[in-house]
Amino acid sequence: MENATHRTAEQIKILRLLAKEYPGIPAASATLVSLNALCNLPKGTEHFMSDLHGEAEAFEHILNNCSGVIREKVDNIFYRTMSESQRRSFCTLIYYPAEKLEEVRQTGEATDEWYRVTLYRLVDLARSVASKYSRAKVREALPEDFQYIIDELLHTSGEEHDKQAYYQNIIGTVIEVGMAGAFIEALCRLIKRMAVDRLHVVGDIYDRGARPDRILDMLMEHHRVDIQWGNHDIVWMGAAAGSAVCVATVLNSALQYNTLAIVENTYGISLRDLIGFAQETYKGCTWFMPRSEDDAYYVKNRMDTLSKAHKAIAIIMFKLEGQLIRRHPEYGMDDRLLLEHIDYTAHTVTIDGQVYPLNDAHFPTVDPADPYRLSDGEASLMASLVGAFRRSPALRRHIEFLYTCGSLYRVCNGNLLFHGCIPLCADGSFDTVRTFDGQSLAGRAYMDFCDRTARAAFYDGGQNELDFMYYLWCGRQSPLFGRSRMTTFERYFVSDCSAWEEVKNPYYDLVVEYPAAAAILREFGLNERSAHIINGHVPVRAAKGEHPVRADGRYIRIDGGFCRAYHDRTGIAGYTLIYSSRGLRLVSHSPFGGKDAAIRENRDILASSDVVFEMMPHRMLVRDTDEGAALLDRMSDLRALLDAYREGVVSPD
Repeated sequence: MENATHRTAEQIKILRLLAKEYPGIPAASATLVSLNALCNLPKGTEHFMSDLHGEAEAFEHILNNCSGVIREKVDNIFYRTMSESQRRSFCTLIYYPAEKLEEVRQTGEATDEWYRVTLYRLVDLARSVASKYSRAKVREALPEDFQYIIDELLHTSGEEHDKQAYYQNIIGTVIEVGMAGAFIEALCRLIKRMAVDRLHVVGDIYDRGARPDRILDMLMEHHRVDIQWGNHDIVWMGAAAGSAVCVATVLNSALQYNTLAIVENTYGISLRDLIGFAQETYKGCTWFMPRSEDDAYYVKNRMDTLSKAHKAIAIIMFKLEGQLIRRHPEYGMDDRLLLEHIDYTAHTVTIDGQVYPLNDAHFPTVDPADPYRLSDGEASLMASLVGAFRRSPALRRHIEFLYTCGSLYRVCNGNLLFHGCIPLCADGSFDTVRTFDGQSLAGRAYMDFCDRTARAAFYDGGQNELDFMYYLWCGRQSPLFGRSRMTTFERYFVSDCSAWEEVKNPYYDLVVEYPAAAAILREFGLNERSAHIINGHVPVRAAKGEHPVRADGRYIRIDGGFCRAYHDRTGIAGYTLIYSSRGLRLVSHSPFGGKDAAIRENRDILASSDVVFEMMPHRMLVRDTDEGAALLDRMSDLRALLDAYREGVVSPD
């Protein structure tokens, strides 16, 4: 806008509104200068993780060690002044400050000199990790009690002769007044916060691990996080929304993997009625024995009881699934209607034309003439359980967080993040999906539909939307599942493992080549030469030589087997993708030996930067990010406001 004659009435109206926020040339100019300075700072570091599967203790440690970044910084800064064992102990202090401080006090090491040296080192490290951020951003991260003191220390070098006494005096006084421990904890929190500007969790917080609730609590305390829903997340979201089949599914998983504590203790959902119903209805259920890392406990106490409950909820799940499939022929899931293909006299089941013997033929609640109808006892039980899931305040708090900070996919700083897949045809074209409301959708339009419907299921609760949550869990064209079918029934009742096959969507074979990856990036408005697809869901078999970066660097799969059950398959214990101002690198993690060993023996999760696959031609600045684009737009508006002030088109109030 060069002069008043080129401005529309609407533009002048906007400028007048902007003038209320920046009343006068000095205010607009000062903000413009500040924004320009911010745009020229280095881009903040982003970390990407996926498939946490309820492994809270290992996740907590990786949050604390910032995927190995803290150890790298400590080694770089202190390799000449601290021994290897000293650096390990120092890192453990940063990871677990309260626990490590207590240990130091008990051993008598917590002398004034120890506090003084430790505080100097922590300030040096904090200054290093905070150096790429604006002073205002760092100040926002400081604890209120120590904001002024830490701000002064970060911007006062102990090596400057004129301020050396000032610097030393601050440290000395902190120790003298008995605040050294609290001050150390505050500095440790600041260091970890500054080391990672933003965390992306690419799905599956829930699953077989015992403490997804603890992971969610940690994420809710994180300063900047976003989540892309995984299939294990979506089925819990469906359960919280009131989908009976989703409730049965999450309970089936909890019984299968002995993670009932999250249901009963964390979410306050009583399973007494389920246990009672199962005890009255079922006899020995050998094929439904729960898996456990502590089998002896369950053998002695309640393994038989849990196996009956496991079978009871599994049968209910198959019945409810059958009802849902019959309501939705557009799902194309008729091959999952297996209860009607059981010969209840011969004890066989017909699957894809093949007859298989059943390894368990005890179905006391199934009416062969109407196999998907719940018995009166099952119906009453499920009504009670669905109500309990919907009423649980702790569950609702977690699920609302998943909706608030989560989405089916995210486009962020030139990266496309989603958990599972974009359904493709064998020829690489986007698979067209017929939806319950009569639309035919593919690609990004289908992903947007899935996201909208998932939100409507929780906030509006229509039956079609609730049913779709289960489809997202296991439907053959679900972007969160990505397989032809989920063979849960076969794995329970058929010993022949040839019946267990689940054919992957063509996406998984195609996306590792450049043409398919490029087509997907274009579909989401991204530059196919510089953008990346960041994916989880399918573990990378690193032990067999599979590489996580494919398609000429456009496709990155970051499921490295964080879940303990996959360690043997992947050969590692998870990945973190690190996107800094200098480039992208993939860090692989070793298995975690436990929090107690980490504190007592200074053990760390070893992080290996074995894949550095993209270095930037120049250091990325804030102006190169999505945030920077918004700042540049704001700067353009401010320049227009300055012109309008100088021309007299608008005036400050």
